[in-house]
Amino acid sequence: MESTSHDQPSSSSAAANAAGDVNGADPQTQIDALRRALATAEQNASAQRDLYLRAAAELDNVRKRAQRDIESAHRYANEAFAAELLPVRDSLELAVRSGSNAEARTLIAGQEATLKLLERVFDRFNIRQIDPAGETFDPKQHEAVLMQEAGDAEPNSVLQVVQPGYELGGRLLRPARVVVARA
Repeated sequence: MESTSHDQPSSSSAAANAAGDVNGADPQTQIDALRRALATAEQNASAQRDLYLRAAAELDNVRKRAQRDIESAHRYANEAFAAELLPVRDSLELAVRSGSNAEARTLIAGQEATLKLLERVFDRFNIRQIDPAGETFDPKQHEAVLMQEAGDAEPNSVLQVVQPGYELGGRLLRPARVVVARA
């Protein structure tokens, strides 16, 4: 038995075979053979078109699903961060409500507890404070708000931190606002 590499002949080879089989036959037999070959080719073309349409529809569905997933990720990206901040807000609200009746020590203790909650949230989300006191001024991480003469400090060094800066995973969120020593 001879094996073939094709399970199904293509429509063009089927038409050629049909025409070749009836080369010596009468014209009506040739026409019938060509009609059968044409019908086979049309069926094959229809099946291929159907496969193409299904593949195109599936690709479109995948594209739409990916777009929805991206939009959802953007919309809810800060959900975990926001959930972690809720206890900080609750603590601040409690301090404000009890502020008029509380002693100074109680208020300070509440503020310290709230600050610790906030520091835990920052640690959990890899938010690091930039406090460049005594370092050399770096315009990539610091914003000079004032230049001041200082005899005992190196020129271009940070004399005072007016407002600390913050980084999120190594990316600058806010530069540290600093006073810089003038040469």
